[in-house]
Amino acid sequence: MTAEEMTDHISSTFAGTRVMEAYGDTFFLYDPDGDLPPERQLPFATIVTGDHYEQVSELTEPGAYRLNIGLTKATYTAMFGAVPTGRDDRGVFDTGFDHAERDRVMPHPVYASQHWVCVVSPGEATADAIGPLLAEAHGFAARKHANHARRARG
Repeated sequence: MTAEEMTDHISSTFAGTRVMEAYGDTFFLYDPDGDLPPERQLPFATIVTGDHYEQVSELTEPGAYRLNIGLTKATYTAMFGAVPTGRDDRGVFDTGFDHAERDRVMPHPVYASQHWVCVVSPGEATADAIGPLLAEAHGFAARKHANHARRARG
């Protein structure tokens, strides 16, 4: 699946999703009314197409991209155990994974401590795993949105 196909899939599958683009990357926010203030615009998933944030994913190959998904702590720890704490001199977490490996769900190289996972160039091996992870991330974002709206109403 290309980055464009993944973008189409996420935006058409998950209700209330707003798609934002910056620097060639795509950010998926739960914003059903399209009115989130900038300070609350936190994505539940992103697609990164270049090495401008880190170089360990090796996204310079034509067509390469990294799908990033923000999970709940419970799901992240069920998949990978405790979040990593040690970083190398580039700010990349030591997770025991090769962050350049293609088509494998793994902890995010920079945001694993915030319960983010990623897949570089998703394909056949991760096709069945990605859907439920995206559904969880979207549902978690929707719950946070509803909780904030409820608190704002008093």
